[in-house]
Amino acid sequence: MARDIQLEKRRKQRVRRAIRERAYGRPRLSVFRSSKQIYAQIIDDESGVTVASASSIEKANREALKSGANIDAAKVVGKLIAERAAAKGVKTVVFDRGSYMYHGRVKALAEGAREGGLEF
Repeated sequence: MARDIQLEKRRKQRVRRAIRERAYGRPRLSVFRSSKQIYAQIIDDESGVTVASASSIEKANREALKSGANIDAAKVVGKLIAERAAAKGVKTVVFDRGSYMYHGRVKALAEGAREGGLEF
């Protein structure tokens, strides 16, 4: 089990390093996926500030969604983060999937963010 955690940590560092090299000053859209919820935040790494955030655990989302751990919830969170980013003046970001594969809920969140108007 310790080896799995080490591999996940290395994969996450590898993805973040590649993102930093290709960001060119754009903020990053970071995704965290737990077994029950999904979270997204837009982070400006130059100033170290979270610009916008959204999650399936927010009260409005909890009431509207059947579960916070499915593709529908991820798509709603993606659209919500795009809406909040547009309100702050952020149009382009770099997608940070962390140690997760671009598949399932992570992919649905990205598609929802694109539908909401974010470019990456």
